[in-house]
Parts: sequence; C-alpha cells; structure tokens
Amino acid sequence: MATQANNEATMLGHPKGLFYLFFAELWERFSFYGMRALLTLYMVNEIFEALAIRDMAAAAVYASYGSLVYASTVIGGRVSDTLLGFRKSILLGGILMALGHFVLAIEYNIAFYLALGLIVVGNGFFKPNISTFVAALYQENDPRKDSGFVIFYMGINIGGFLAPLLCGWLGASYGWHYGFGLAGVGMLTGLAFFWQGIKAGVFAQEGLPPSQERLNKKVMGLSNDHWISVLAFLSAPVIAFMLSSYEAIAGGNTFFGDQNLVNLLFKGIGVAVALYLGYILFQATVEERKKLIVAIFITVFMTLFWGFHELSGSVITLFADRNVDLSLINASQTNALNSMFIIILSIPISLLFTYLSKKKLNPRTPYKFGIGLLLAGVSFYILKLSGTAANEDNLVPFAYLIIMYFLISIGELFMSPVGLSKITDLSPKRIVAFMMGIWFLSSSYAFQLVGFIGKQLAVESSDKQVDNADSLTIYIEGFELISMYAIGAGVIVLIMAPFLNKLMGDVH
Repeated sequence: MATQANNEATMLGHPKGLFYLFFAELWERFSFYGMRALLTLYMVNEIFEALAIRDMAAAAVYASYGSLVYASTVIGGRVSDTLLGFRKSILLGGILMALGHFVLAIEYNIAFYLALGLIVVGNGFFKPNISTFVAALYQENDPRKDSGFVIFYMGINIGGFLAPLLCGWLGASYGWHYGFGLAGVGMLTGLAFFWQGIKAGVFAQEGLPPSQERLNKKVMGLSNDHWISVLAFLSAPVIAFMLSSYEAIAGGNTFFGDQNLVNLLFKGIGVAVALYLGYILFQATVEERKKLIVAIFITVFMTLFWGFHELSGSVITLFADRNVDLSLINASQTNALNSMFIIILSIPISLLFTYLSKKKLNPRTPYKFGIGLLLAGVSFYILKLSGTAANEDNLVPFAYLIIMYFLISIGELFMSPVGLSKITDLSPKRIVAFMMGIWFLSSSYAFQLVGFIGKQLAVESSDKQVDNADSLTIYIEGFELISMYAIGAGVIVLIMAPFLNKLMGDVH
C-alpha cells in the first residue's frame, strides 16, 4: 500500500513516482522492442541463412526465447517478494539486459545465444517488479489506478514505437549489430531514469527489501544479495545452451521428437505452476479463492490473445518482408505500428473508461476481455482478405496491415493494461508479485503458441530468396484459421462474463 506522503507528491493527478517508472519502462521497452524488431529477420537472413528450413529454425528460437523471457518473471517476482524488493530487482535486471544487448552487437553466433540468455534473466528481474511497483504507488481501491496503468502502458508503447523505427533503420542502413547496440543504449537510459527517481525520493519507502537482515545473511562467505547476482549471471550460459538446441525442433536431432529443450521445460513448468496454484487456492479464504479463480481465468485467455498478438515479431514481420508492398518503411519497422496505435488510442480509451465509470456503464473486466479477443479475430480476418488484393508480384497493399494493427491495438487496450491492473486487485497482498509473474508467464505459453503457428506457416526454400507466391498462400490460409480461433475464444468469454462478475465481487 502506498504511503500517504507518496500520494501527496502528485503530477497530473497521479503519484509523481509513476512518471519516473514511466520513463524507466519506456527506455527498457525501447531496448526490448528494438531488438525484437530485428530478431526474426536477423535469424532468417544471417544465423540460419544456409538452411532450407530457416523459417522453422528461426520460429523455434524466437518462440523459445520469448517463452523464457516471460517465464523468468515468475522467479524474478518471487525473489523480489522474499529477498530483493522492487528497487534492487529492477536495477539488477536492467544491468543484465543492457549487457545482453551489447553482447548481441558482437558478430559471433555463440555471442548471439549468450546475449539472449542475459536478456532473458534480466527481464525476469525487471519486468514483473516495475509493473508491481506502479500498483504500490496507489492506495487499495484507488479509482485512479486503471488510468495510471494506461498511462504507464503508453510509456511502454512510446518505447515500442520509436525502437523499431530507429533500430530498424540502423540495422538496414549500417548493419544488424548497430541496431542491437542502440537497443543497449536505450536500456542504460532507462536505468538512469529509475536511479534518478530513487535519488529524488519519489518512491518514499516503497520497493525496499522486505527484510534487510535476511538479504544480508551470509552463506558460504557471500550475502544472499551477492549470491542472487552471481547466480543470475551464471544462469545466462545455461539458457544460451537451451536456446541453441533449435536443431531438435528443426529436425536435426530426433531424440526428443519435435520437441526442443525449452518445449520440454515448459511442459514441466506448466505442471508445477498448476500444482502450486492449486495449493494457493486450497490455502486461500473463500473470498480470496473466488477472486483468484477470476485472475487465473483472465490469465488463460490473455495467453491466447498474446499468442496471436506476438506473431507480429515473427510471422507477420516475415509476411511484411515478403508479401506487403512497402515503400516508406522496411519490414522490421512495421513493428512500430502496434505501438503507434497504442500511443494514439491510450488516452482516449483511458478517458472513455473514466467517463463510463462515472456513468456506471464501464464494462467489467470479463466483458472487456471478450471484446478484445473478438477484435483480434477481426484483425486477422482483415489480413486474410488482403490476399484478394495482391498484385502480380504477390504483394498486398500496406493499408491492410495498418488496419490489422489498428484493430488488434484496440483489443490490446481492452485487455492488457486492464488485466495488469486487475491482477494486483484480485491477488492477496502476500503473493501479488508472484501472481504478477504468473500473468507474465501467460506470455511464455503464448510464445509456445507462436512457435507452433510459426512452424505451421514456415516457408521452406533451398534458395536465399523465398518464392513469395508460396509464402502468400501459406500466410493467408493461416490468418483465416487464427481469425476463427480468436473469435471463438471471445464468444466463450462473453458467455461466461456474468458468472465471472459474481466471483469478482467488489473488484471492477
């Protein structure tokens, strides 16, 4: 719960600390999305260029990397809850991510996987804790919290908008590694903003370690504080090895069938998380249990949404590269479209929610989730329709991609920032960072879905240049199926919404 002093230091009606976190997250997302915009194209055109199944190999690594990035938030959230606190976790995570981006600028394949490993670990410490930190700035049931999260979410997307444009331009004009290097500079800038917020005292007593005595306790001559940093750095090479096992899923190693090490890991994680959530539900009070059930439900359907949404960094980027008539921007820069629409629409939709709340007409969370999934389905149907407008070179008009991103961005605003806020409201305070980690874990399983779809839509070619007639056929058929599944999921959520509203009680 935020302190009274912290609530008194306001800016534009919100706690002043929100805006330091806003800029810290903006630059962290700049680094993350700048790298992501380049990653699939870099793998297809450089790392796996010699493979006929390079699309499949790139899909395997992209999905495994994305899954591990978000799974690491569960561990990072738990370490923060029990030992580090938000501040130390965010600083450690930011340092690891900055190192990862700079290592990615080294032109060597081993460095490529090690860089991804560092980013995975760093994100685990940074991402869940800065989001939970935002919630900690507000009193319980503060009506400003939803709009505060939307403002915070806009910061994420300013970084997500600028990064593909700048890193994509550098990568295309001067080389991939210049784009990756700029992403590292962005991460350091985010750390500087966060450190300035600490020095300015805008966070009051929020985000400190839960027990300084436990953090300072020594084991084998090192404090727990130092052990966490050592183990974090040592885990990066292990993750690099797991990511480099792409051959298994690409057909080079049949010992695990079509599974790689990360796929197997996530089957185990899924079982472990389900058992632990069952234990939490068993231990919870009746009222806590009702709200936790809703939190788990919306997390599952958020997984489906992200599974379709995160295709933007893989299949949709390749679709833009091979089958969209681009002129002013390149394929990696199309990753900025989603964030551009989030920036444009964040404030209007935030104001809309506030207005509807005053009129007592604001749809509750389950209805917003159903609407968001329906919009995702319609957005992919727009891409399916684009095939009918392809020219003789099998290129579709850029307008279809713009409309698709416009619709899915509205769906995202109906789901992600609202769900992010509700996870903190629906979770008991003693496990709120852990449940935030579970929320981000949904994106891990979403990336497993991304990998599955990426394999189904992979275009094989023995030549460096893919036949864009083949790719257009594969992509359009895939987009139609995705549309059907997303619309079906939205209908299910809307049907169940009245029951979920009862379980939520006074949480809106």
